[in-house]
Amino acid sequence: MLELKIEKVEEYLSNVYKTAAKVTRLAPLRGGEVADLKGFGYGVPYVIEFIVNGQPKVCVLETMRPEGFGHDHFSDRAGVLLWQHSSFNKLPNHVHSVDVGSFLSDCQSMKSLGDCIEFFLLTEFIEGALYHSDLDRIAQMCSLVDLDEERCVALADYLAGIHSVKKKDAPQLYIRRIRDLVGHGEGIFGLTDSYPGNLGYVDEKFFLEFEKKCVEWRWRLKRRADRLSQVHGDFHPWNIMFRQGTDFTALDRSRGEWGEPADDVATLTINYIFYSLQAFGEMDGPFDRLFCLFWKNYLDNTGDDEILKMVQPFYAWRSLVIASPLWYPKLSVNVRKKIFRFAENVLKSKEFDFESVKSYLK
Repeated sequence: MLELKIEKVEEYLSNVYKTAAKVTRLAPLRGGEVADLKGFGYGVPYVIEFIVNGQPKVCVLETMRPEGFGHDHFSDRAGVLLWQHSSFNKLPNHVHSVDVGSFLSDCQSMKSLGDCIEFFLLTEFIEGALYHSDLDRIAQMCSLVDLDEERCVALADYLAGIHSVKKKDAPQLYIRRIRDLVGHGEGIFGLTDSYPGNLGYVDEKFFLEFEKKCVEWRWRLKRRADRLSQVHGDFHPWNIMFRQGTDFTALDRSRGEWGEPADDVATLTINYIFYSLQAFGEMDGPFDRLFCLFWKNYLDNTGDDEILKMVQPFYAWRSLVIASPLWYPKLSVNVRKKIFRFAENVLKSKEFDFESVKSYLK
């Protein structure tokens, strides 16, 4: 809960105007005067009357409610407010934005962000080798070592562990994730839009039917908000850093804290199919072994057999990623066709049979 105190507001305004500011009135836009706003509410605008350089000024402080409509995460609301600040003053006869700011972790202090032109993230450096280097070696050697199976099991254990944390009181977050799966710029629609025309092996008609099937899946899955779980959101071999043995660190968590467990499972396991198609032209040998080993271990750990009825559109999404000529320009046409065949067949399946994954490539 935010605690909006006059002295903190004065400190913030003094920073914005580069001179001392004195607040004379602080009140909801519709309502009486408030001296000390404990429990300051998100989405409620407040009028601030103050004096700088001997001149009276009046501003309105606004926040956004985190209730659905794509505003569920702090980053969503930040994006909207940053855009408003950058654009209000460019439109004739529009109210001017003075600044965009942030409440700090003490829920009282405020920081100006008005001069920001871009954000950055600073993380610690992690030693190790990305998991894709293991898959590269397996493809080259056409065989597994014991550590490959141990690492596969460790990854399944990890996802089973994080997915065991459930969130039962935020159905809008689950609906949001399923909607984003289909309609987001990084989701299915964004991926189909990224494909150039005149490819030969896929055309507009194919993508139209593909999208229709994915929309049907959205309406099946969005009702299952009871499955909302802690997720990584982008759990693929280029976001997993192994050190010795099965010790690893996950990188670059994406798209929110909560979602559907099938997202993470599909994101990782489709890479076993991807590598097998490139190495053998089919799903066979060491990658087929890892694929089934992962699924069996995950299901044994979670007991979540329902995931086999949820994973289909996530596999379709990730198929669009790995078949992309934008990201994998050197991939053979034959492999791309088999990936699309897999996606089409998976979307037709009411329950995914991981032990017969080869059948989805026919």
